[in-house]
Amino acid sequence: VGNRDDSNLYINMKLKAAAEIGISANHIKLPNTATEADVLKCIASLNADPAVHGFIVQLPLDSDKPINTEKITNAVAPEKDVDGLSSINAGKLSRGDLGDCFIPCTPKGCMELIRQTGVQVAGKRAVVIGRSKIVGAPMHDLLLWNNATVTTCHSKTSTLAEEVGKADILVVAAGRAEMVKGEWIKPGAIVIDCGINHVPDSTKASGKRVVGDVAYSSAKEKASFITPVPGGVGPMTVAMLMQSTVESAQRFLEKFQPGKWTIQYNQLTLKTPVPSDIEISKSCMPKPIDQVAKEVGLFPDEVELYGQTKAKVQLSVLKRLQNQPDGKYVVVTGITPTPLGEGKSTTTVGLVQALGAHLHQNVFACVRQPSQGPTFGIKGGAAGGGYCQVVPMEEFNLHLTGDIHAITAANNLVAAAIDARMFHEQTQSDQALYNRLVPSVSGVRKFSDIQIRRLQKLGINKTDPMALTKEEVNAFVRLDIDPGTITWQRVLDTNDRFLRKITIGQSVTEKGFSRTAQFDITVSSEIMAVLALADGLDDMKKRFGRMVVASSKKGQPVTADDLGVTGALAVLMKDTVKPNLMQTLEGTPVFVHAGPFANIAHGNSSVLADKIALKLVGKDGFVVTEAGFGADIGMEKFFNIKCRYSGLRPHVVVLVATVRALKMHGGGPAVTAGVPLPKEYTEENLELVAKGCSNLNKQIQNARMFGVPVVVAVNAFKTDTKAELALVVQHAKEAGAFDAVECTHWAEGGKGALALARAVQRASQAPSNFKFLYNVELPVVDKIRLIAQQVYGARDIELLPEAQEKVALYTKQGFGNLPICMAKTHLSLSHDPEQKGAPTGFVLPIRDIRASVGAGFLYPLVGTMSTMPGLPTRPCFYDIDLDPVSGEVNGLF
Repeated sequence: VGNRDDSNLYINMKLKAAAEIGISANHIKLPNTATEADVLKCIASLNADPAVHGFIVQLPLDSDKPINTEKITNAVAPEKDVDGLSSINAGKLSRGDLGDCFIPCTPKGCMELIRQTGVQVAGKRAVVIGRSKIVGAPMHDLLLWNNATVTTCHSKTSTLAEEVGKADILVVAAGRAEMVKGEWIKPGAIVIDCGINHVPDSTKASGKRVVGDVAYSSAKEKASFITPVPGGVGPMTVAMLMQSTVESAQRFLEKFQPGKWTIQYNQLTLKTPVPSDIEISKSCMPKPIDQVAKEVGLFPDEVELYGQTKAKVQLSVLKRLQNQPDGKYVVVTGITPTPLGEGKSTTTVGLVQALGAHLHQNVFACVRQPSQGPTFGIKGGAAGGGYCQVVPMEEFNLHLTGDIHAITAANNLVAAAIDARMFHEQTQSDQALYNRLVPSVSGVRKFSDIQIRRLQKLGINKTDPMALTKEEVNAFVRLDIDPGTITWQRVLDTNDRFLRKITIGQSVTEKGFSRTAQFDITVSSEIMAVLALADGLDDMKKRFGRMVVASSKKGQPVTADDLGVTGALAVLMKDTVKPNLMQTLEGTPVFVHAGPFANIAHGNSSVLADKIALKLVGKDGFVVTEAGFGADIGMEKFFNIKCRYSGLRPHVVVLVATVRALKMHGGGPAVTAGVPLPKEYTEENLELVAKGCSNLNKQIQNARMFGVPVVVAVNAFKTDTKAELALVVQHAKEAGAFDAVECTHWAEGGKGALALARAVQRASQAPSNFKFLYNVELPVVDKIRLIAQQVYGARDIELLPEAQEKVALYTKQGFGNLPICMAKTHLSLSHDPEQKGAPTGFVLPIRDIRASVGAGFLYPLVGTMSTMPGLPTRPCFYDIDLDPVSGEVNGLF
C-alpha cells in the first residue's frame, strides 16, 4: 500500500530473487488512498485464488487512511501466509507445531545460518535481544523448540551485558545501532545481527552508512561466526521467503492432489418399517455443500453456492484436470419396467453409497434433474427412495438452481421469434423489413455478427448493408417459413393435457394470422437435449444455432441462427451449462444435471457432469450414471448417442431387475399405478418369474452386444421370497451376466448394495470391448432397422408415408448421417405396450421422423405418444404441503 521507497526496494529484491529461481511473482500495488476495506478485499481475492501459493503484505502500510495492521496480517489465509505473521502461524510456532506452520522469514533465515555453522543448537545457551512479533518472539520459540535454553532480553533488561556474556548463540534484533559491544560477547559465540541502522559518515556520498545492532569490528574478534550488515541476514530473509513459498506449493499439491479425497460420510439410523421418503430425507442433516466441494477436490473459485445444500460447478475444472486420468464409468439401466418403475434411481444411489461410504472408493453419481410435471402429477419425485436418496429431496425435485426454468424461457423465445418473424414478413415489404432488421443508428447501418453468418450461408460475401442488391435483400429478409413444417413448440414444466393442441394468434392485433400449435413439457425441448450433449459453452451455442425449427416453402431448413436468436439463447442458458452439485443421504457427491425425455430425446444426464466427475474421482474411482427407461431405450441411446458425442467409454453396465416386473413379463396381471397389486405379485410364483426372465435375458444380450460386462442388480422388495430372488440370480448368470446379486439398499442404504458394489469393482477390471451398434454414415432406414432387429427383436420395420417423406427430406437437407433416437413405448420391447416378455417376429411401424439437428439426432416416432403429460384423478400434489411456521415441505415426493 502506498509508494515508500524502502518498501519498493525490498519488494524489488524479492521479485528479483523469485525470477532467478523460477517462482512466478507479482507486485499488487494499492494507492496510498486505499482503505482497510480495499486491502481486505484484495487479500480475500488472493486467499481464494488456487493459482497463488503464497503472498505477503509489505509493512508498513503507507496509507493516509487508518488501517489496523494486526487485522490485515490475520486476514491472510494461514496456508498462504509465507511471511508467517498471522496469529495462527505464530500460535502454532509457540506450541512447537513447526511442521504445520510458516515461520517468519528472518528468524527462519537466522536458524538456517546457525545450522550452516555446523554447531549443534541442542543444549546450547541462546540469548535473543528483542521481542518483536517479526523477529524476536518467533526467534525465541524457534530456538526453544530446537532444544536450546533461551533467554529473551530487551531494552529494559538491566543486566544486558551479563546475559550476552553467557550466550553460546546470540541473536540481536533491537533496532539500535551498535548497541551490543564486542567485549560483552562470549569467546567462540555465534552472533546473528538482524539490525539495519543508519549512522552519520562523512566519507560516504550519502553522508551516512548502514550498521547493525552489534559493533561488528570488535565483535568479530570474539565470535566464531558473525553475520555482516549489510549482506548477512537480509539475503537469507529473502531466500527463506522463497523457500516458504515453495513449501506452500508442495503442501498445496499434496493436499489437492487430484483423486485424493478426504471425505466425511454420514451414518444412517435405519428404522423398520422404513419411513416415507420425505421423512427419511428430513431426518438427514446434509453436509454444507461447500464442504462436499472441498472434499472432492474442487477449489472455492470453481464453486457457485446456491444456499447451503446445492451449488454449481464451473467448467474451468475440466481445464485444470485435463491431464488427470478418468475413473471407471458405470451406467445403470434396467429390464423393461412396470408403470411403477423398478428402482434404477434408488439402485444408482445405493451403489454409490456402498462404493463410497462403505468401501471408501472415490465415487460420483450423475443423475438427471426431474421435471416438476411428473413430480406434481402421477410419478412423484426422482431422488431415489428409502435410504438411498439425493438430499434434500425437496430441493432436488423442485426448482433446484433454475435450469429447467431457463430452458423454458429460451425455448419460448424461439417460439415467439418464429411467429413474430412470419407475421412481420407477411405484413411488410422487403425494404421495410430490411430497414428494421438493419436500422440506421446515428446515420450508420451495420450488420450484427449473426446477420453476417446468415449472409455467408446465403453465399452473399458482403459486409456493407448499402451494397446488397434487391435480390440479395429479398433472400436476406425472407425466411419464408412454411407454417405446416414448424416442429418447434412452446413448453411448460407442468402436466397440462389441455395444452396438447391450441390455436394461437386469435387477437385482432395479429390480423388474422392464426395457426394450430401445442405446448410440450419443458424437458422434451431440444434445448434440454442440447444442454445434455454439449461439451462446453461454445459447443452449446453452436448447437443452438444449428437447431432446425421449420422448413422454408422451398424445402430449405430454417434454423435458430436464421432467426437471429442464437446469442440470446446462449445468454439465457449460460449458467445452466454448469453441473449442479448435491449429495446422497450417506454424504457421497452427486451431480444433478440436465433431464432430457427418454423417448423423443436420449434420456441421460449431461456429458459435462460425467466428464467433470470422471476427472475428480481419479483413475481408481467410479462414476455411476443412470440411463432412462429400460436398456432397449435409455442404454441403447447412452451408447449410440451420448458416448458417440462424448468420446467416453463405459466399463460396466448395471442392469436392474425386480421379481415384480419379471412376473408381469411372465404373464402376470396388469400393473397399474395407484391400484393395489394382484396376489400374483405378493405371493411366491416361481413359474411366472421363470417365464418373465425372457425379458431379462434379452436385455442382458442387448448390453453385451455393445461389448460391456453386465452386472444384474436384483432389487428386492419385501414381498419377494428367497426362492424367487435366487431364481432371478441363477437365470441372469446363465444368460451371460458377469455377476448377479440381490440388493436390499432401499431398506438398508449403501450397506444393502455392498455385494453389488463389489461385483461392479470386479467387473470394471474385466475386458470391455465397447463398440457402437451402427455406423452413422449408413442410410437412415438401415440404422433404424438395425436398432429394431438387434435391440428390440423385430423381424423388420415399416415406414409409413410421412416417415418416408421425412427420410427423403432430411437426407436431402444433409442430416442423414445423424445418430438415431427411437421414440417408442418403454413398457415393451416392441411398439405395443401390451406385448410383454421378449416378443419376436413383429414389424415395427415408423409413423414419422423428426430432427433434433442441434442436439444431433433424428427421432423416428413409433406409435403415438404425447409430449405433454396430463394430471391423473388424484395427483401427487394432494399430499404436498408447506409448514407455514418452519417453512418445511411436508408430504410425499
